[in-house]
Amino acid sequence: MIAFFYNVALISALVLGAPWWLWRIATTQKYREGLSERLGRVPAALRQGNRPVLWLHAVSVGEILAVSRLVEQLTQSVPDFRLLISTTTRTGQDLALQRFGAERVFYCPLDLPWAVRAYLQALQPAMLILAETEFWPNLLRGCFRRRIPVVVVNARISDRSWPRYRRLRALWRPLLSPLRLALAQSEADAERLRALGCAPDRVTVSGNLKFDVRAAQEAEATRLLRAAAGSLRFIVAGSTLEGEEAALLDAWPQLLAAYPNLVLVLAPRHPERFAAVATLLDRSGFQWSRRSEGIVSLAPGHIVLLDTIGELASVYSLAAVAFVGGSIIPAGGHNPLEPAQFAVPIVMGPHTANFRAITDDLVAHDAVRIATGESLAEALLALLSDDPTASTMGARARQVFEAQAGATARTRDAIAKILAERRMRA
Repeated sequence: MIAFFYNVALISALVLGAPWWLWRIATTQKYREGLSERLGRVPAALRQGNRPVLWLHAVSVGEILAVSRLVEQLTQSVPDFRLLISTTTRTGQDLALQRFGAERVFYCPLDLPWAVRAYLQALQPAMLILAETEFWPNLLRGCFRRRIPVVVVNARISDRSWPRYRRLRALWRPLLSPLRLALAQSEADAERLRALGCAPDRVTVSGNLKFDVRAAQEAEATRLLRAAAGSLRFIVAGSTLEGEEAALLDAWPQLLAAYPNLVLVLAPRHPERFAAVATLLDRSGFQWSRRSEGIVSLAPGHIVLLDTIGELASVYSLAAVAFVGGSIIPAGGHNPLEPAQFAVPIVMGPHTANFRAITDDLVAHDAVRIATGESLAEALLALLSDDPTASTMGARARQVFEAQAGATARTRDAIAKILAERRMRA
């Protein structure tokens, strides 16, 4: 009955919103890209091959980065299975294509009964693996009806999402109780999943896959920036959101007054904002350039707009200090482990709910500085002016990163065990 009302509401929303969606599809490339796949057209490349399929779904860039090592290890440890990866966002799709190849990457179908049915019939997956909390009712029910085990990896329910989930826990229980396994990032996440209806004996804490993230290789941007740098020092501001670039530009004259040999690398979180940030830089009066147009030379005070996908994690390795965005404004913050892996001292804003466990661990080890928009310049200057403190702080950040490693191996082993048990029963 719940499924019936869900589908009625979903289809009604699509019908009522059709004029808006049609206008967006007609005027915006990102809404057209992958549309036929989202509506149920299964790409021919996915139908090829005679090995049973593992379907792994990771929404966007953050999830793709988190599962990258898991994909590598599953590919090696269960070679008799074909691992296919779906994403929801265009940026996630672009990164997945770069990392895993076009023959096994596709857009996840919308949670429409006919679209989900088309993929489950074509792929007949031996397992569905969901990264974090992608709980789509039709997709889950379709798997349960076909006796396809569903495993949730790197599972978490953020502080911001928890009240909403809790209010609707009666609706979530029938969807979550049949899950084969939920591998939670932390004990708090595990308790929330149990409270929502996951079978207690099917929830376990495996750790955060993002602690195992390593820059896959040195990016071209990193090589170009290093070659052009000479004695210049870098501040790398990654995954910034609207309002944070302006805060950094407001702080920039004060930083340059104290340390004229600085270069700022500015990496907005969303590619659709590259043009808006470029306009902001034009109006700032500072010397700047786009990474996509090449990096030939750098001068003191230069700003580089990193308008590419997949290079930020590597570029963090150049930073004297890193600022991790999404945290000055109340957006929950982004992943501080990307600079931590390189022993880079980190500055973040106070809004870190999306990575609370990680940030709390860094704070507990004095491995991150928390600053507001008003105190951002002061926090950056303090680390730029005290190399021993910055170096020690960066080393502690790396220790936190290394100490929490191992979630990928635990997740891989849990999935392999379920597949082995399934083969024995077949």
